[in-house]
Amino acid sequence: MQLEQRAEQANPREQCFLYTELVSAMTEIAGKQILDGDTDRASVTLKKVAKYAEMIHMNLARDTKRLKNAEMLMHHTTYRLNEYLHRASSEDRPTLQAALKQLNQVQNELLTQVFNH
Repeated sequence: MQLEQRAEQANPREQCFLYTELVSAMTEIAGKQILDGDTDRASVTLKKVAKYAEMIHMNLARDTKRLKNAEMLMHHTTYRLNEYLHRASSEDRPTLQAALKQLNQVQNELLTQVFNH
């Protein structure tokens, strides 16, 4: 909750990185929930991940500060989510695949912005 408030109230130039931190933290939580068999809570958490990933997308054009750090963190986050995907049950995989697809897209956008700056 603290990180969420910090991201919402941050300078627009810093929001991209803070939302990336939030996505990373929420992905770890969702992965642990899935591994613990708590798929309902994991689904709610992954919906929050999708919401914050959209915030990264929306704030990307305004944020030039710490872009490379955000891209590296997103790379790590997608790697971890992919690990959770391989260990998840078959019924949880579609939700994780959808989240992974969205995060891969955000990572590609971040990488493009890094190369453009």
